[in-house]
Order: sequence, then C-alpha cells, then structure tokens
Amino acid sequence: MSFTPDEIERYARHLVLAEVGGPGQQRLKAARVLVIGAGGLGSPVIQYLAAAGIGTIGVVDDDIVSLSNLQRQVLHDGASIGTAKVASAALSVARLNPHVTVESHAVRLTADNADALIEAFDIIVDGSDNFATRFLVADRAAALHRPLVAAAVGRFDGSLTVLKPFEETDGRPNPGYRDLFPEPPPAGLVPTCAEAGILGAVVGVLGTLQAAEVLKLILGIGEPLVGRLLLVDMLSMRFETISYRRRS
Repeated sequence: MSFTPDEIERYARHLVLAEVGGPGQQRLKAARVLVIGAGGLGSPVIQYLAAAGIGTIGVVDDDIVSLSNLQRQVLHDGASIGTAKVASAALSVARLNPHVTVESHAVRLTADNADALIEAFDIIVDGSDNFATRFLVADRAAALHRPLVAAAVGRFDGSLTVLKPFEETDGRPNPGYRDLFPEPPPAGLVPTCAEAGILGAVVGVLGTLQAAEVLKLILGIGEPLVGRLLLVDMLSMRFETISYRRRS
C-alpha cells in the first residue's frame, strides 16, 4: 500500500515515530473502524481517527444536528443544523482528510442490523448515549470477535475500557462488558445528558482517549485498557484505573 506525496507530508509526524513508521501508517490506512454515534464522544473519535489516516470510518447515527448539540459535538457546526449527523460527519471528514472514506449509516443500531454492521469492521467504538445500545454493541461485538472501545460520560466525569472477551491474557479469559455491568439499570434511574447536563469538554477528553486506544490496537503498541477501567473526574482532574476480571 503506497502513499501519495500529500499523504507522506500529512503523516510526517507519524512516519518518524519508531512505533508507527511506514508499516504502521499502512495498517492505519487499511483499517476499518465503526463508530456508534456521531455525537459528543463520536465527534473527537471521528476527527482524530480521520486525521490519523484510518482508511475507512463507518458512522452509525439516526439523529439530526440540533443547536443544543453544538456545545459539545464539535464535529458539527451551525451550517449543519437540521441535517443528518452522518452526513455532517462525512462532510467534516472530507474537509479534514480527503484520503479517508466514510461509510454512513443513518440508522439506529438494533438487534436486526447490529451483526451486519459490526462484522464489516475491524474495531468498534461505542459513543452511544443509552444503556440499551451499549449492551447490544458489547454483546454483538464479543460474539463476532471484534475489539470494542467503550466509553460513557456524566456531568463532569467519564469512564473508558477496551473489551476483547474472546481472547486471553496470561492464560486467563479477558472480561466482557457484563463483567463490569451485569444488567442495564432500571429505566429512568440514570438521568440523560439532556436531564442532568454535561460539561462539553468532558466528552472531548473521553472521545480523544477512545481514539488513542483505537490507534494503539491497530498499531499493536502500548497496553490497551483490556481488563482495566479508566475513571476520569474532571472537577478534581483525577485519573484512576481499576482492574476487573471475568466473573466466571
């Protein structure tokens, strides 16, 4: 897989990294990453993956851009209000990096379409904002043996982990999403962002960290957050990591 002169200049800071270089950049160019949600978390994920040269980014979202989104969903702007988020995302990526292909899916992820969408990609990123979708994505990604980079955010905090329950680490099966959260909470127990509010920069931090985990997985570098949950408290600016294991 060769690079154009424009790509060589564009990715120059990657190419001089011993951990990336030409072979690593080729892996990024060949990669297919599916992002569930083009909102607060999905915005920085999509932007940084596109800037890094991910060859194909799939975007799943059935929502349209509204004015209240723009406080945190930096992938979109005033001109995109009223348009589909996947269409706005594709335009933003085209402006940022024309070498990246966007596959737009203006649908809500459901039990009927999840498998077809997920198995067409190498890595899945969950940027959804509801528990039903999070559990569905985690269950189907595990069944289809696709790594999942999952994050969730609250008013001033967030969490992040990487799920590969179909593999082992040091001879022990990796934990899955349900080892952290066995069942979704009762409806209405956890307030939505619309109900509780959220500091816009929180999703920027967590989404950027998600993008970093995706790049690490593709490049095979560092230590992904498998079996570890990163907790971020923006008010105290505290980052903590806790380990978790498979329950059975």
